[in-house]
Amino acid sequence: MSAEEGPCDQEEAHRERDGDHDVVDAGATLLAERVQTHSFSIVPAVSDPHFETIHYERAAGVVRVTLDRSARKNAVNEQMWVELRAAFETMAADGDDRVLVITGAGDAFCSGADLSGAEDSDRHHLARMRIIGDACLALHRIPKPTIARVNGVAAGAGLNLALACDLIVASSDARFSEIFARRGLSVDFGGSWVLPRLVGLHRAKELVLLADIIDAAEAERLGLVNRVVAPEELDAVVDDWARRLADGPPIALGLSKRLLNDSAGRTLEEALEDESRAQTINFATADAMEAITAFFQKRTPVFRGH
Repeated sequence: MSAEEGPCDQEEAHRERDGDHDVVDAGATLLAERVQTHSFSIVPAVSDPHFETIHYERAAGVVRVTLDRSARKNAVNEQMWVELRAAFETMAADGDDRVLVITGAGDAFCSGADLSGAEDSDRHHLARMRIIGDACLALHRIPKPTIARVNGVAAGAGLNLALACDLIVASSDARFSEIFARRGLSVDFGGSWVLPRLVGLHRAKELVLLADIIDAAEAERLGLVNRVVAPEELDAVVDDWARRLADGPPIALGLSKRLLNDSAGRTLEEALEDESRAQTINFATADAMEAITAFFQKRTPVFRGH
């Protein structure tokens, strides 16, 4: 089943809220948002039993969220939007969790929003769209590295779910489409905000207005994904990146992510000031001292997030 055949997205583009803030309004606030004391222990992955449409697994600092409606190409219904928001907020708040990996069950990443039950809902369309918007904001607000593991079709809101992540690793047989126009809909799940920032305004218009389905090689050429690998290599590459990020310094990574995310709305002068404030926080951490000590002792540093 192609991305064109999968369920697609709802009607109106949801207005993004302004997420720009000073990188450091107060050092204590940033530290509280981004890091709590972390101590690694190698434990088996555990699942959260409260979710019905997704799997939520945690192991050694890495959270893996798997969309699990494979019979519908992991099309997202209202319950899944609610559960995704809860999963993103849970991961963001837990100091033991350092990296988020999002993927889909079966042979698809996510074919978009499931419209099949839309008319049965007692919610107004605007209310349903705001549920989608809340899930989008929850993902964008995670102050820790996020990775999309794209194992098949990523269409409509499913594509923009992947684009909301910091890094995207795609299988060579993955397919991508801002497919909304084929369904008589406009772009949503933050696509109108993130896509021009990734590929430029005119290329974004081409992808959205023509709603073409592109392969993984073209997505990589356009800069939509970071890496395209053979299907049998997908897990190894994603696991390697997740492990490297989980082993990194959480405070510094969180600050760098915020600096980069805020960069489009900053002047050079403002960016330099933000960087100075961020480095001031970093220099005060035990992790920075650990990095220096490990360098002189010729060993790998162990970062604990404080």
